[in-house]
Amino acid sequence: MTKNKKSTRYFSDIQEKSVCRLLDAVQQSNSGAGKFRKGDCVQKEASMLIECKTVVSDKSSVSIKKEWIDKNREEKFSRRLSNSCIAFNFGPNQSNYFIIDEKLMRFLVDKLIEEDV
Repeated sequence: MTKNKKSTRYFSDIQEKSVCRLLDAVQQSNSGAGKFRKGDCVQKEASMLIECKTVVSDKSSVSIKKEWIDKNREEKFSRRLSNSCIAFNFGPNQSNYFIIDEKLMRFLVDKLIEEDV
């Protein structure tokens, strides 16, 4: 982790670690920048590749780019994983939110109904 507390990499590392703790996932070294370890976090039991996006200061809105979703989906296939999501937040020390596809949303709704939550 970088020691420069103003760099994007510093805040990204904090977010990736928090997502990994939340989902019992493994953080990819160098933020998935290598040839074979794509994505920021991997949750093997859920066969999920997670791409994390953060901002360095608190924001009231964040733009999500379709290219992030498309790239994450492609990298999921190259890693032979079944699921992918984008984790984002509105600033340091903010909660993470997740973008999932309709297949995962349907699964989540079915499980919530099944569990009578």
